[in-house]
Amino acid sequence: MTTQTNSTSCCTPAGTCGTGGQADVQGGVTTVYKVTGMTCGHCEGAISQEVSAIPGVTSVKAVAATGLVTVTSTGALDDEAVRAAVDEAGYELAGRA
Repeated sequence: MTTQTNSTSCCTPAGTCGTGGQADVQGGVTTVYKVTGMTCGHCEGAISQEVSAIPGVTSVKAVAATGLVTVTSTGALDDEAVRAAVDEAGYELAGRA
């Protein structure tokens, strides 16, 4: 038996999932960045806290194991603002993933 699922997915092209899929459906922008120097949960939290403070950011998911930071925002982000936030947290933005 085949089960049909809802065609709206909460998964991003980067392969991350969340229950906040509505933001993406309503026009949110998801951008994935590569950050160097993350090694643990504390690193993830520090980066998430700083990047979350950027106006328009609605969610941040940092993963130390991959070095990826997925940012969802209400519009396009200024990469230099993201770079400054990551720098403030004590890490280095390598660029978009």
